[in-house]
Amino acid sequence: MSERPGPPDPAVMRPTHAEVSLARLSENYRAIAAAVAPAAVMPIVKANAYGHGLIEVARHLVGLGAGTLGVAFLEEAVALRAAGITVPILVMGGILGTQIPVFLRHGLTLTASSIDKLRQIDETARDMGVVARVHLKIDTGMERIGVHYYSAQGLLERAGECRHVVVEGIYSHFANADAADLGSARLQLARFLEVLQWYDKHGVPAPIRHMANSGAILQLPESHLDLVRPGILLYGVYPSAEVRRTIAVRPALSWKSRVVYFKVVMPGHPVSYGSTWESDHPVRVVTIPVGYGDGYFRALSNVAHVIIRGKRYPVVGRVCMDQIMVNIEWDSAYNGDEVVLLGADGEACITCEDLAAWAGTIPYEVLTSINTRVPRVYV
Repeated sequence: MSERPGPPDPAVMRPTHAEVSLARLSENYRAIAAAVAPAAVMPIVKANAYGHGLIEVARHLVGLGAGTLGVAFLEEAVALRAAGITVPILVMGGILGTQIPVFLRHGLTLTASSIDKLRQIDETARDMGVVARVHLKIDTGMERIGVHYYSAQGLLERAGECRHVVVEGIYSHFANADAADLGSARLQLARFLEVLQWYDKHGVPAPIRHMANSGAILQLPESHLDLVRPGILLYGVYPSAEVRRTIAVRPALSWKSRVVYFKVVMPGHPVSYGSTWESDHPVRVVTIPVGYGDGYFRALSNVAHVIIRGKRYPVVGRVCMDQIMVNIEWDSAYNGDEVVLLGADGEACITCEDLAAWAGTIPYEVLTSINTRVPRVYV
């Protein structure tokens, strides 16, 4: 009787993959930590660690010394616990009362964004016979979640009365810390600092204070306080074009594929759906197995470039769900040749900012849109 086949080689199954450099990630983390010291660093690993892979990235960061992690949603934190990650995890998104028992069973840190949410957390912790750990959320100008800065006193007072809640932290979030004009960010910081005066006035030790995201880490050192929350900066991409690059980081992720087909396309024969591109002379066109089903945006049709053999070539015709076509004019390329969608090959480079500009979006969306069907390879 023949043996059952073993697991297939991922590189054979899917030539399209995202390559994540753990060395680059380490360099970026250490550069940020050195720049903000003595403030602590809470790496933000939400949205599949900005497309880099939640579990592997989180494990690596904890190995580097990260003492706490931040995510957006409960399911992300539960996945980290299931993977054996035991450090404190702050879930920064809004919560529903029905979710609170799950938080507490997994030892997760909740965001208490209102008096009512805090009450629900306290009562649930009492009923379960446990102590809940929370960070209070203050809205200083984002208008998303959190109690308004001008009515925050009630939340702080109620937190002091809770018998089954430990307030470990208090935080806010910047709306414009990556802008050239920091007037809005400085106003938000002033509002947050004013809220924090409540602790001094009442002789109560302040919990961990944090507000700085990637933009504020780079541009507002006065906002670093006790802890910072690097997101996209940690992965080697700057949060905006105008932000001051006061910390040197390098991209940790490259996106690659391979040529799977080669043909000569004659004049008058349009390429792909909608027949949006055709050549007036014979050209060589190669097909690459990646498309909008992988997160390679349809908006990249007829505007993006890829790198083959160290040279940039244009994507022609509409991006399909699973394939793109590339015009190499009369150059040579062969089945199996590597194709760089995001990253560098020799002197040629395609940045996250390039893809974002071509697609009319931001680097955050480029990274977080790389679908989970694209394997991550860690090097």
